[in-house]
Amino acid sequence: MKTLLYILSFTLPALCCSAKTIRVGKQQPFTTIREAIAAAEKGDTILVENGTYRERNLVINKPVFLKGIGLPVLDGEKKYEIVAIKADNVTVEGFRIVHSGNSSLEDIAGIKIYNRHNVIIRNNTLEDNFFGIYSLYGINCIIENNSITSFGTAELQSGNGIHCWKSDSMRIIGNSISGHRDGIYFEFVTNSVIWRNESYNNIRYGLHFMFSHNDAYACNIFRENGAGVAVMFSHGVKMFHNFFEKNWGDAAYGLLLKEISDSRIDGNYFTGNTSGIYMEGTSRIQVEKNEFSTNGWAMKIQASCLDNVITGNNFLANTFDVGTNGSLVLNTFDHNYWDKYEGYDLDKNNTGDIPYRPVSLYSMIVEKNPAAMMLFRSFMTSLLDKSEKVIPTLTPENLKDNYPIMKRLHL
Repeated sequence: MKTLLYILSFTLPALCCSAKTIRVGKQQPFTTIREAIAAAEKGDTILVENGTYRERNLVINKPVFLKGIGLPVLDGEKKYEIVAIKADNVTVEGFRIVHSGNSSLEDIAGIKIYNRHNVIIRNNTLEDNFFGIYSLYGINCIIENNSITSFGTAELQSGNGIHCWKSDSMRIIGNSISGHRDGIYFEFVTNSVIWRNESYNNIRYGLHFMFSHNDAYACNIFRENGAGVAVMFSHGVKMFHNFFEKNWGDAAYGLLLKEISDSRIDGNYFTGNTSGIYMEGTSRIQVEKNEFSTNGWAMKIQASCLDNVITGNNFLANTFDVGTNGSLVLNTFDHNYWDKYEGYDLDKNNTGDIPYRPVSLYSMIVEKNPAAMMLFRSFMTSLLDKSEKVIPTLTPENLKDNYPIMKRLHL
């Protein structure tokens, strides 16, 4: 009997206070979303019919499910922040959110999370907003299947598509982002996942990490951004099965690593970038099972890098395989496939019998004198490289693959 009373003490209040559905539209009891939120209670669903709603700084301060039917439009009129989420356990789904305000003093966004837990933002279209979706101290939030587009032309006048600041356990999944300063930006974000997103034609980076530790990004496409992806001042970052494509320009790269440590780069494809990977001040990075093809430089590894292991990768049709700015080599290159390798395999074990030196003399000259690139494919540069292979004098002595693979690796 006591057990039954105990169970009823929990179930009866839930039955008496069940969540309800509130409708918003021209022919509905509520004609504005603000009125519906004011009337809602914890756990209610607010269904918003198709139409255009100009509600000026709409604040969601209750744990409700706000769902659009037929992609209703929330218009910020180029003056206001459009949706501010100031409650836990809020879901926003199915809206077209357009024309937020623009400010150099405030981070105005289409949707902004203010210090909240368990928020879900999914299946929305965001267009022409300063920041698209902004998480400020968000924890365990999901940003999924949104299309986020802006039309920025200058870094200082544009915000980021998805911006997370001092957040934890975020899940950024299946979004499409273009036209912003950075497609996705993480600063002081930990234990989070970025998965299956497409970030393209952004002004600066497709993805940008700053001081963000123990995160992972996988199965994303970063294409034709100003400078690809940048991971800076972070550790414990896992980078798996991403595509870095056509990030091309004077200072562009597929992936920039600056002052990061204890991370993995595994199973990625770097295609058509000025530099596939640019490494500066990195340590203990495992670069394995990646493919570098048709890049200017497959990898640039500065002399400030140490204890990095580059193994089991394919290097195909790159102008230069590896570039560096010093002679001191504290990294390991072994068991990679290099399409420029001209050695032999007498014992037929699929491993070259002589080491491969991926840094050419001509690449060292271009590193110090970029104008020398005009001599590319000339007879003189070929002669320099051939003579350097026979008698190495200027290229780093220890930067070599002692066990080059003879056949392209299946990744």
